[in-house]
Amino acid sequence: MPIRAGPMNTLLLVLLPLLLALGTGLAGCSQGDDWKTLNDEAMSLYEQGHYDQAIVVAKKSLEVAEKAKGPDHPDVAQSLSLLAALHDAQAQYAEAEPLYKRSLAIREKALGQDHPDVAGSLNGLATLYHAQGQYAQAEPLYKRALAIAEKALGPDHPDVAKSLNNLAALYQRQGQYAQAELLYKRSLAIREKALGPDHPEVAKSLNNLGELYSSQGQYSQAEPLYKRALAIQEKALGPDHPYVATSLNNLAVLYGAQGRYGEVEPVCVRSLAIREKALGPDHPDVAQSTACLALLYGAQGRYAEAEPLCKRSLTIWEKALGPDHPDVAQSLENLAVLYRKTNRVEEAEVLEKRAAAIRAIKR
Repeated sequence: MPIRAGPMNTLLLVLLPLLLALGTGLAGCSQGDDWKTLNDEAMSLYEQGHYDQAIVVAKKSLEVAEKAKGPDHPDVAQSLSLLAALHDAQAQYAEAEPLYKRSLAIREKALGQDHPDVAGSLNGLATLYHAQGQYAQAEPLYKRALAIAEKALGPDHPDVAKSLNNLAALYQRQGQYAQAELLYKRSLAIREKALGPDHPEVAKSLNNLGELYSSQGQYSQAEPLYKRALAIQEKALGPDHPYVATSLNNLAVLYGAQGRYGEVEPVCVRSLAIREKALGPDHPDVAQSTACLALLYGAQGRYAEAEPLCKRSLTIWEKALGPDHPDVAQSLENLAVLYRKTNRVEEAEVLEKRAAAIRAIKR
């Protein structure tokens, strides 16, 4: 049962808080207060899945930073990185790339080639290329960001673990599983040592390593990692945190891949309930959990229950990400499979053609 998440969600959830943490130069003046307020608001809107609104606010924060500090100040670079990441989240890669590049250029000039903030811009640009399958362009950027972090912060710093995670995810996407495993394990070891075995960042590493094993069909290795991650998150963050829902979703994928459908449903239902309550009914993560449940029902032949869930996830993704996002294409394909199973071939073909057109877009 192929339950698919948006491919870059994990990277962006790691990247955006890092972007917002970099730079505080405007604090202490009225315009600085405005800039910080706008950045905080943009991040809040992002977390709620309101990407279009977040972009409007992020653009305003950029205007305020440019007016207060000039076009080449590091605070401008921070606003550019945030705006780029928001476009990146919606697969608006043509809009995101020049913003990341300008942010990188500002930081290199203002802060020096080896400043940790430069690593942040490199990771952002690499994530953009990663999302588009431009792995040869992404890899040297990830490696440079990692080298900067190791030199500036030391080999055992948590920010080094984040860079290792990004590079590992790239190798995993390319099927270089042995290399990915080494980096994921090093990232996990750093986090356990620096933060303690029960820290939420440790849970992220456990989930990543579990997903690597799950993607190779090594379910017996993946399951205890997922369960440990879930236990850490429930204890550290509470049973209703969105990160708990992510771990539940990972378990659901694992169970579904093994045909353990009786175990999938309660996990999917709980994940969906957490996300609806914490994030609101129209967040992309809600669409992911809805799709998970729909695919389960489809695999069991419960088509009447699956169809409204498929349609709901499609509606959410179209609204949040735009009509031409790759996740929309995946949702259209899922619904087309359902239509074919229920002998609605013409309706399925319409959806398949639209999905193919989305996937043909050069990004």
